[in-house]
Amino acid sequence: MARSMKLACVVLVMCMVVIAPMAEAAVSCGTVTGDLAPCLPFLTGGPGPSMPCCAGVKKLLSAAPTVPDKQAACNCLKSAAGSINNLNANNAAALPGKCGVNIPYKISTSTNCNTIRF
Repeated sequence: MARSMKLACVVLVMCMVVIAPMAEAAVSCGTVTGDLAPCLPFLTGGPGPSMPCCAGVKKLLSAAPTVPDKQAACNCLKSAAGSINNLNANNAAALPGKCGVNIPYKISTSTNCNTIRF
């Protein structure tokens, strides 16, 4: 009986070690770019952001509830901004506000996501 209890405890601890990192996994860059794909016309100088774009911005905001998620989203946005040809930096920085959301950093290739207070 004592041996089976020890085995059960070891299995439980192993499960916790495997599952805990998954529970803290940050939002993926694929999610970020997918949510913001409809914003590409605005980010390259087009008129105001579309409804699907703002829906993606709001979805991304809700998909990043924790500090690690927010930092990951920030880093993904920074990386994505650097890969967009003809990025309009002013439109990128204005995007959250135009969609009615507030984030504590601007979408820019120069944002330091590690120093932002969330």
